[in-house]
Amino acid sequence: MKTYLIVWFNSNGAKPSEVTDRLLGMGFKPTHGNYDYVYDWHRTANMEEVLRIGDRVHETLEGLDVMFKIETI
Repeated sequence: MKTYLIVWFNSNGAKPSEVTDRLLGMGFKPTHGNYDYVYDWHRTANMEEVLRIGDRVHETLEGLDVMFKIETI
């Protein structure tokens, strides 16, 4: 499974490099195409784990004045 992340920035929020540094610390990797970042589970994750990583993304990006969308496939 993989969790994909799209991040919307605004000019009053954090720099993309700061957001990227924080997400890299969580194990996300920048990617090209329809998504900005991807987290590879290397296995099948259950719903609780997916919700937990969503919570971690929220906590990691809190205060940076960005919005995000998460999708796990």
